[in-house]
Amino acid sequence: MTDYDAVVYDLDGTLVDLTVDWNAVAYDVLEVYETAAIDPPSRDLWDLLAAASDVDLAPEVEAAIADHEREGARTSRRLPHAEEILACEVPAGVCSLNCEAACRIALEHHGLIEAVGAVVGRDTVATQKPDPEPLLETVRGLSATPERTLFVGDSRRDERTAERAGTDFEYVDGGPSRV
Repeated sequence: MTDYDAVVYDLDGTLVDLTVDWNAVAYDVLEVYETAAIDPPSRDLWDLLAAASDVDLAPEVEAAIADHEREGARTSRRLPHAEEILACEVPAGVCSLNCEAACRIALEHHGLIEAVGAVVGRDTVATQKPDPEPLLETVRGLSATPERTLFVGDSRRDERTAERAGTDFEYVDGGPSRV
């Protein structure tokens, strides 16, 4: 990693494993739609989040998801790659699809926050991965350039984000997982 000026890590599935029951999250988000008497676009959590602003439910949907993520961050499990961020010789950051508060809670919980120069979550900027802006914002926060940054993640979404942002990419365990 010394070939780079900065390294950015995804959070969940890369540095830590948030203990979140994503089916329960989707259920709670569906309840937000039901309470508002709005037909959900699908039962997929990320579709529900994406459509929420179109039906004026974005704050409620975001709050429902973030509640689960923050709690999952408090009980998260540290993964082996967390050691890399502590030993990183260049500035390191986190770019995640989780809310920023959950990222910070997990990083603090596992003693990693001091090793991180920038944290960008789903709610930090106006767009979310695989849009390149969250990763680019993280790179800017590290005073680096995309061409000299490595993004380490666990999903195809992370890989697409890196491609769109112009950074190099590496899978955490050699290949994609979920999301």
